Amino acid sequence: MNSDIREITEKVERESKFLDILSMEIGKVIVGQKYMVDRLLTSLFTGGHVLLEGVPGLAKTETVKTLAKAVDVKYQRIQFTPDLLPADLIGTMIYNQNTNKFETKKGPIFANIILADEINRSPAKVQSALLEAMQEKHVTIGENTFYLEEPFLVLATQNPIEQEGTYPLPEAQVDRFMLKLKITYPTPSEELEIMRRVTSQDKAEIKPVITAEEIKRIRGIVREIYIDEKVEKYIIDIVNATRTPEKYGLKEIESLIAFPASPRASIYLVLAAKAQAFMKRRGFVTPEDIRTIGMDVLRHRIGVTYEAEAEEITSEDIVKKIFDKVEIP
Repeated sequence: MNSDIREITEKVERESKFLDILSMEIGKVIVGQKYMVDRLLTSLFTGGHVLLEGVPGLAKTETVKTLAKAVDVKYQRIQFTPDLLPADLIGTMIYNQNTNKFETKKGPIFANIILADEINRSPAKVQSALLEAMQEKHVTIGENTFYLEEPFLVLATQNPIEQEGTYPLPEAQVDRFMLKLKITYPTPSEELEIMRRVTSQDKAEIKPVITAEEIKRIRGIVREIYIDEKVEKYIIDIVNATRTPEKYGLKEIESLIAFPASPRASIYLVLAAKAQAFMKRRGFVTPEDIRTIGMDVLRHRIGVTYEAEAEEITSEDIVKKIFDKVEIP
């Protein structure tokens, strides 16, 4: 077993050399925001979609755009609005008078990295079309089904403070996002650097570091990363603590949870932890990887009761209690 782990670690060390160059390219444009960049790379190396939540002006869109430039793939930004139609997203059938036949006109969803900007501004019909693409990796136009090219990632943004003219995302769709990130303000020194860069004449040029084929290969290596049975049990305990908290000495949170985490939580905890190990040049997962990524995987998968809302207890508070209580292997 140890020789297998050593072999995987050597492979990871060999294949992860591009990470420093990739970080350097992204750093030409993005100042700070290490947390957001790290999680977007986790998404890229696992194929999981990401929901970014933060007030306007925190470089959410700019970071996604910069990442797409540093990766040699097709990128599309789709601005979600209340009048957006499914056809605006996936495409439609158009009648060709020359051939007297209907032809398929593909929409912007046919790209590798999709930035769904202000995703919660569009109604249910659009969300259902996006949900098919996110989950099944294909779309249906008329009677035809078209498969989307890998890698395919949806990186969606939403504004937490502006509720007028927005539609809450269905729980089934929110659960499809591997990670939900809470983006915060830069530090004063970071903001000073941002101000200087944006107001200067120099514009950084981003060069592609990695191709779509290489990303597919990296995803295969990430899945090879070793995870011990004790660490797997730790994940199961964390997810089960949201369902039967009294078994883990957490009876006080039982009345605060309206619905617990689904099995996607445990699947994504493993994948995200493996990606974390890859980025740290390790061929094995540690409990610390689970704790690092845990909040982003779980915060949107636990529904809180009216009692919790009345006491101003959030899903994040519940996740913190679980991580504090569940025994680390």
